Amino acid sequence: MKLFFVLLLCAFVSPTVIANNLTLSRDSTLHTFNGSHIYQLKKAKSPIVIDGVIDEPDWEKAQKTASFFKVLPVDSGYATQPSTMMMTYDDKALYVAQVFYDTIPGKRVMESFRRDFSFGSNDNLLMFFDTFLDQTNGFSFGISASGAKWDGTMSNGNDISLDWDCKWESKTKHYRDKWISEMRIPFKSLRYPKSSQRWNVNFSRLDLKSNEKSAWAPVPRQFPTSTLAYTGVMKFEDPLPKSKMQFSVIPYVLGSAAKNMEDGSDTDYRKDIGFDAKLGLSSSMTLDLTYNPDFAQVEVDEQVTNIDRFELFFPEKRQFFLENSDLFANYGYQHTLTPFFSRRIGLDAPVKAGARLSGKIGSNWRIGFMNMTTEKTNERLARNYTVASVQKKVFARSNMGFIAVNKENLDVPSDTSMYNRVFGFDYNLASKDNIWDGKFFYHRSFQPGNPDKQYAQGAMLMYSTQKVKLGFFETAVGENYRAETGYVRRTGYNFLGGTAGYTFVPNKKIVSHGPSLKIDNYFNADYNLIEHEYELEYEMQFENRSELSLAYTDYFVQLRHDFNPTQDPENSLPAGTEYDFGGFTVSYASTRKSLFTWEAEAVKGSFYSGDIQYVEGEIGYRFQPYVNLSMNFNYTDMDLGAPFNREKFWLVGPKMDITFTDKIFWSTFVQYNEQISNLNINSRFQWRYQPVSDIYLVYTDNYFTGNWNAKNRAVVLKMTYWFN
Repeated sequence: MKLFFVLLLCAFVSPTVIANNLTLSRDSTLHTFNGSHIYQLKKAKSPIVIDGVIDEPDWEKAQKTASFFKVLPVDSGYATQPSTMMMTYDDKALYVAQVFYDTIPGKRVMESFRRDFSFGSNDNLLMFFDTFLDQTNGFSFGISASGAKWDGTMSNGNDISLDWDCKWESKTKHYRDKWISEMRIPFKSLRYPKSSQRWNVNFSRLDLKSNEKSAWAPVPRQFPTSTLAYTGVMKFEDPLPKSKMQFSVIPYVLGSAAKNMEDGSDTDYRKDIGFDAKLGLSSSMTLDLTYNPDFAQVEVDEQVTNIDRFELFFPEKRQFFLENSDLFANYGYQHTLTPFFSRRIGLDAPVKAGARLSGKIGSNWRIGFMNMTTEKTNERLARNYTVASVQKKVFARSNMGFIAVNKENLDVPSDTSMYNRVFGFDYNLASKDNIWDGKFFYHRSFQPGNPDKQYAQGAMLMYSTQKVKLGFFETAVGENYRAETGYVRRTGYNFLGGTAGYTFVPNKKIVSHGPSLKIDNYFNADYNLIEHEYELEYEMQFENRSELSLAYTDYFVQLRHDFNPTQDPENSLPAGTEYDFGGFTVSYASTRKSLFTWEAEAVKGSFYSGDIQYVEGEIGYRFQPYVNLSMNFNYTDMDLGAPFNREKFWLVGPKMDITFTDKIFWSTFVQYNEQISNLNINSRFQWRYQPVSDIYLVYTDNYFTGNWNAKNRAVVLKMTYWFN
């Protein structure tokens, strides 16, 4: 608790003390490989009108970027379709203009008007701004050919979270041989150091008709164009204005009606209010507050058929938890072994209130502090969750971080202490050229009455070039490690694994192809083998960006607990039994530039004591840019032999997504799942009547499969408004 107090004190005091004296070293831009790619921004002398017509005098005087370099299908030479970028600025905003030439006959690919569009399904421009010159964190903005916006925060050198929204303007116009966009991004929406005069930047274009991805500053094909190690440099004519303290609040009002037909209760009517607030303590530090938050408008999780022995991982979708989420969620291995997983908060009890402080101190430090309290329910006590994280940049692009997580039950008897705590250290390796990537971590949990072996430790090292990819992984988790606010798939094991792959790049009809090998071994505390997974795969990518892969996987499992992958309630595979099995997999994903798209994976082989075959995938068709129709599907046929019954499961999920304009959206998602005997209908209407201000109408319904009796249904009307 002393650590929490010190971190909180530093967070509130240091931004004013340090940020007011921060001036980045001139040499800090030299770390980027493309430091010779320099864009000089001239300050605008007259107003810029955001109308998609580049006719102002300042655009005439602005520097025009040189030709873009190809990244995919091969990273050699220039893109076949010319691209030009221009930038200028004034005291309040950055202005960007884009001209993408398009001389190939046919319609430009534009999926919809929906914000934060799917990158691979649209002709688009993406921009990456490294405002602190650390080549690790930044901001991304983009425009699709339909004029849909893209905005997000960047972490880990190239990862982008699209759950951050800000107010900015854009306008896109189409011509026979090109499409043009103008953008205005207010400086108050961004974070940067005092007296900032240099940022790192790159521009990326995806042109699906030419099957090319290109970038202004060249990026090796094995890396995404968002990789901040390969940005160029942008230099402002004058230092940027000092960022003023910003404050915004987003209140909501809500009304709902819900009825549970299973227990025969009356309709439950509810009305509620709450708010989210954001306070910019400095140009690089933000305090977020929430009171009585409601997440009724959040998209429903996509269901999957679960024949695994472990808990499924579903990503966080709630806005409050997502900005700067990497500060809290990237410790350990995010999808298998992490001490903090925000979905543990508020899904089994309403959140009463919360606060989150996050941002940068200077050019090398980042801090995060979160405190949330959930309400008492009939099933659970009120609980408080506190998370503190400190991260420091070391060497060119690496960092080390410390995390503390505390979950504590409130209002417990005075002679009882009910808590779960985890403290951890992570070192994240990222080489200057991004070829080496790695991690080392050690975490330890603390819980009353829990004996020793409360540790989790891991290490990984990856080597990636254009043709060669090698990886080594090691993990050790004590049998009593408990991270109740985290995500831990299993405990009490040691793991050793590796990957190796080689890619041929002939640049013909088959653009790239090559084999890869994965070896995973799990051992008990005495290093006796309890499980392995060996996979040999061959992957191919074609000229039109479609992909095909063939694989064989061999498994060995010694069950540590009884396991029942079927719906048979009378039988299970007993603990201690051993199984050798394996199967073949073929998967294919079609080109995204066609109006009709599809992807599928088929598996056939042995499975524990019997056999299995399944096929899963998704098909889609778009009436661009207004209507997207899609359907995910899974058919599983599993026969484990006597005494189990043969099981066949269907999971079908048709979805309709309509974007009437860039402000009005309607989506309906139906999920028929035979494994859990449920049919779910979720329909959501959204009207963004002002920037980041919405009206939602959400309807959800659940039925039993087979007899089609209703389980429950609800309708919610929610309105938010951003006061800024």
